[in-house]
Amino acid sequence: RQEWCDKQMEFVLEHGKPERTEAMKAGSDRHAQLEQEVIERVDIAVRSAEESWAVKFMNFIVGSNQLLFNGMTRELPVIGVVEGSWMVGIIDELRMPVDGISFHPILVDTKTRFKATIPSEAQKRNGRLQLMCYKYLWDSSISEKFPAENFFSYFDLNPDFLLSDDVKRYISSIGFNAQTFGDVMKFYKITCHTLSRSQEQLILRYELQEDHSLLEEYQFSYDAQWFKGQIQEALSFWLGAREPKYVTEEEGWKCKFCKFAPSCPKIASTSRC
Repeated sequence: RQEWCDKQMEFVLEHGKPERTEAMKAGSDRHAQLEQEVIERVDIAVRSAEESWAVKFMNFIVGSNQLLFNGMTRELPVIGVVEGSWMVGIIDELRMPVDGISFHPILVDTKTRFKATIPSEAQKRNGRLQLMCYKYLWDSSISEKFPAENFFSYFDLNPDFLLSDDVKRYISSIGFNAQTFGDVMKFYKITCHTLSRSQEQLILRYELQEDHSLLEEYQFSYDAQWFKGQIQEALSFWLGAREPKYVTEEEGWKCKFCKFAPSCPKIASTSRC
């Protein structure tokens, strides 16, 4: 959202998210449908932040095993530190190459579109940044030592927290025996060490909401330098180092779809000209 428009992000922080549109609801429904095609989700009652994170880490373990043994998984939670800040995401899809030679998974993100039109460059740029962030989180999770102490401290979590019977039963059904949140963290670290870095090529898929037909499959390469610059620019906003920016003149069309446009100083100043 922020890469789309800084000022819109500021409005969201001040006034809350606008009501979800039908198109947004359709997109969420499609992602749920895609997830159900490969994953059977189980509802688990959690009673603390520790248990919520424990379930996330176990879902990562289940999804990673599914990737290794079935060649694909969806809706995989990832977490890590990017340019000094903790970030959390959910990867739409990870698939193993069909050549049977490479063990480096491919990251895929599916976007749904209300109209049968090819996405704009601004929309693709937004998608590229999102996928590159997921790749960075995945690669750093499996190639670097997870900063557990930093994680516990930052999110105010207790590694010795005793898990409830419901959560322990869920973990046991997966084949693990955990008593504390710290036990789950150990399983997560071990799992990460069995995985491979993802491929440099990333895939954005654009589907028509009406019938799920493919409008475009867009492949691009991970660009570490561009990604780092984009993240640093975004973080400078969150850390209060700069004022929010408005969209450029070339991308002024975005304002037509913004619920905050009537209150936006940029729109007001333009209408006076």
